[in-house]
Amino acid sequence: MSKFKPEKLNVKYIPPATSFEPVDCRKYTLTHSDTTGELFLSIGKIYDYQAINYTMRDEVLADWITVNGEYLLYAKVYISNGEYDKNMSRIRYMIFKKELDLALTGIIYGDRSFYTYYPWLLDAPIYVQFTSIYPEFSEVAYYGTPRSYLNLAQRLKTQKTQV
Repeated sequence: MSKFKPEKLNVKYIPPATSFEPVDCRKYTLTHSDTTGELFLSIGKIYDYQAINYTMRDEVLADWITVNGEYLLYAKVYISNGEYDKNMSRIRYMIFKKELDLALTGIIYGDRSFYTYYPWLLDAPIYVQFTSIYPEFSEVAYYGTPRSYLNLAQRLKTQKTQV
């Protein structure tokens, strides 16, 4: 996994979203630059479709939803809809699996002030849906809680300041 670097995270709010609202339908669009290693996080009531590279399709989309009255953060990554063969889909799947902790850390850390207003969401489950026409790369997996990603980011920040 690539190491999370808070200074390489750029956060933008899409109005009317702010650091404390909305909760329902709060959406995240995370993209990155392979050249600079920067992460770009957009937070709004809609996804930031302009930020998505439709050739690469390497974004992570997430939103807060309720299931049976409980909140969960539901993320989606796109593997293949037939434009990639099975081998390339496997590579994409493996890259997403390897880099997903970094992406989720960017999303959670980038919206860390949100949890000041809604601390109970720190322990909400995170699920990630991998979408592919190949069944072996199409799954929904549990990825912990926002608290675990904030703790990871804080440890990395502490390590950096101690060096």
